Amino acid sequence: MSDSNPTPSLYAAREPIFPRRVSGMFRNLKWLILAVTLGIYYLTPWIRWDRGPSLPDQAVLLDLANRRFYFFWIEIWPHEFYFVAGLLIMAGLGLFLFTSALGRVWCGYACPQTVWTDLYILVERWIEGDRNARLRLHHQKKMDFRKARLRMTKWIVWLFIGLATGGAWVFYFADAPTLLVDLFTLNAHPIAYGTVAVLTLTTFFFGGFAREQICIYACPWPRIQAAMMDEDTLVVGYREWRGEPRGKGKRTTDTELGDCIDCMACVNVCPVGIDIRDGQQMECITCALCIDACDDMMAKVGKPRGLIDYMALSDEPNERAGKPPKNIWKHILRPRTIMYTSLWSFVGIALVFALFIRPEIELTVAPERNPTFVTLSDGSIRNTYDVRLRNKHGEERQFKLSLKGDPAMRIQLEGTPYTSVPVPPDASYLQRVYIVTPKTAAPSGAEATDVRIWVEDLTNGERVYKDTTFNGRGN
Repeated sequence: MSDSNPTPSLYAAREPIFPRRVSGMFRNLKWLILAVTLGIYYLTPWIRWDRGPSLPDQAVLLDLANRRFYFFWIEIWPHEFYFVAGLLIMAGLGLFLFTSALGRVWCGYACPQTVWTDLYILVERWIEGDRNARLRLHHQKKMDFRKARLRMTKWIVWLFIGLATGGAWVFYFADAPTLLVDLFTLNAHPIAYGTVAVLTLTTFFFGGFAREQICIYACPWPRIQAAMMDEDTLVVGYREWRGEPRGKGKRTTDTELGDCIDCMACVNVCPVGIDIRDGQQMECITCALCIDACDDMMAKVGKPRGLIDYMALSDEPNERAGKPPKNIWKHILRPRTIMYTSLWSFVGIALVFALFIRPEIELTVAPERNPTFVTLSDGSIRNTYDVRLRNKHGEERQFKLSLKGDPAMRIQLEGTPYTSVPVPPDASYLQRVYIVTPKTAAPSGAEATDVRIWVEDLTNGERVYKDTTFNGRGN
């Protein structure tokens, strides 16, 4: 039997959002942050930093081929990845701190998705016009020459922005001027072209078409942000006790209207298309553009600003009673934010301390385990070690190796009759080392004897050591 009432689809097609242009304090702040963040992103690879003739002169460089991370005067080696881990921890704690104080302020102002979406909307508005013009163009069914021209122009500019985004990213992993020439002369590595292509297309799609869908569905942060917020967190909200009942017209004896004139300005400027008057919503990215739109409208109708504003839930009872809200610093400086600030500061101070006390020379010692020892023709016992020497200086240094342990032990370096070796600048050098003891010495008969291998930089006298064990016959 045919079903005359088929089950309706649970899928609703996305309705594109066309935010209206708005001006005000928060919009200007967003333009400033957009300019600063994009400027840092695009210009940083081109900053030069002199490290000497044998080292790269790019200020910020992730040299994966040589396993180094250069950040101005700081150089991070592979075994020092804890510095990178510490920076990531600080970034996480900073995100927790800002969220606990001001809600999703990161999402609204500095998130890459927000920044590039703002840039794409600016291009869209510049080419197609403000909100009403873009709506008319969207709802126009016929694809005439004008609509095709505007769309193609917009998409081409978007693609160039995406190309610049992907191009800037790969410059962080190789010398920027050299790589730029290689990209244009088709001499760059295929990975570079692949990376640029992927980032170009993802930027084009995320910023041009997905937009708020990334914030609502793809990003996990809206679903976990509540764990960092409480009733004292300052978030964008609507003072419904002042604005309701909303409506246009003058107040009369029978109808006491609130300050909200239901102009929909707050909805029309929202980049995620929500109505902040419906209360707190997961989709809200706390960009505060609705505050600028509402304040502008309140000024036009001669009413005080702040109908939509940054506010805390804990202030609602006082404001309803006509009392002033708590001072903003009492909301920001509370146990939760102080805890996050303390943890963030502790990690930062620990990283700085570790950075300043780390030695310029280092070594690692790996004993040969197969066999653990060798008996020489004269009965002496020999152990073999692979010693990796690291010279973090910008010039070649002579490293001298010595022992501290039983006086009968002596050290030998493979390939040289001396106890010192030259180590290239800003490099590691693998040296095979032998420790030998006479057959009558105590370490030869012992199962294991503690020994310390010292390395001294003969240029400045800096010394480091590693403890290891010498394996004997064990009888």
